Amino acid sequence: MTQTPIPLVFLPGFMLDESLWDEVVERLGPHAPTVCLRLEPGASTEEIADGIANAAPPRFVLVGFSLGGYLARKVAERHPQRVAALVLVATSLRVDSAAREKSKRDAVTSMRADSFRGLGSGSIAKSLHPSRRDDKALIARIKRMGERLGYAALVTQTQLRRDQIAASTLRCPTLVIAAADDALRSAEETQELAEAIPNASLRVIGNSGHMLPLEQPGALADMIKQWLAALGPL
Repeated sequence: MTQTPIPLVFLPGFMLDESLWDEVVERLGPHAPTVCLRLEPGASTEEIADGIANAAPPRFVLVGFSLGGYLARKVAERHPQRVAALVLVATSLRVDSAAREKSKRDAVTSMRADSFRGLGSGSIAKSLHPSRRDDKALIARIKRMGERLGYAALVTQTQLRRDQIAASTLRCPTLVIAAADDALRSAEETQELAEAIPNASLRVIGNSGHMLPLEQPGALADMIKQWLAALGPL
């Protein structure tokens, strides 16, 4: 009797919505059922993690990108029996520096709810591989995700604390995936994350900036499929 593949649940990053994963899911094909969620509802990592668990299947593989990687670890911390495996993409253990926190707060206060149209094009471009920083269509797509989420989501996600989230106590199989040319999350950070989680594996995808699911969806989907296949039944 063939075992039914375990569902994959995908979480986006800061001011990105579930459409972040469209090309990745398409390339996964019939590998497994997929669920793409937003980072909501709630105003803390605990509340959002519980909301994700409530919206997810009974047991699942959890894939989190960037801020979604922090939330994925929180879900695994709070609901360990339900998370069969973790895939953490372009994310980190580190909290924001004081300067980065101030920069985020300043960005929020410089905007207004009635005129918010997503993140600035300049800041989006910096997150991309140098070869894609003039890709107006890609930048506009990322900007529209933030616009759909709205100003309230910007305030909530900016204020989320990224500390006190499990790493060394996690026990599920974990894959950490880094982008070779990530200007936001360094190779050192992803190495730290992989070393902090027991028996985690680390893989690197080339020719990509921070936005791996949009810049290299095929390579990302293949890496996830291959790792899950090597794990065997979960």
